Amino acid sequence: MSRPVRDKTVTAGASAPAGRQRLDKWLWFARVMKTRTLAAKLVSEGHVRVNAARVNAPAKAVAPGDVLTIALERQVLVLKVLDAGERRGPYAEARLLYEDLSPPPPPRDRSLAGLSPLRERGAGRPTKRDRRSLAAWLGRA
Repeated sequence: MSRPVRDKTVTAGASAPAGRQRLDKWLWFARVMKTRTLAAKLVSEGHVRVNAARVNAPAKAVAPGDVLTIALERQVLVLKVLDAGERRGPYAEARLLYEDLSPPPPPRDRSLAGLSPLRERGAGRPTKRDRRSLAAWLGRA
């Protein structure tokens, strides 16, 4: 007896409409997060907004044209989805999935960049006297 043969091939994103993809999967494909598990956790904790609406479900479908606001530990990313990913490829391929709309970081205060007006950068470890003069210069004496 011959048994009927089932087609076991499943296309990626078969449950989502064409051009749409799960949010956690897209974040992973776009290399915003290292793992898909971390991407799902980020979404579940409410750190991601899609078109200004907070999302708590990693299965939320995103489509080209959606704007994602992602609150990371030290920065806020604003990304416009340009395409759904096929795979998690190299950075150059992942960069084609989004347009970065993030505001530029605030300028750093350069007055403390050298730490002390008396020391040259790369001059080695500061001595006790150097540390005291730095503390006095910063007003911590």
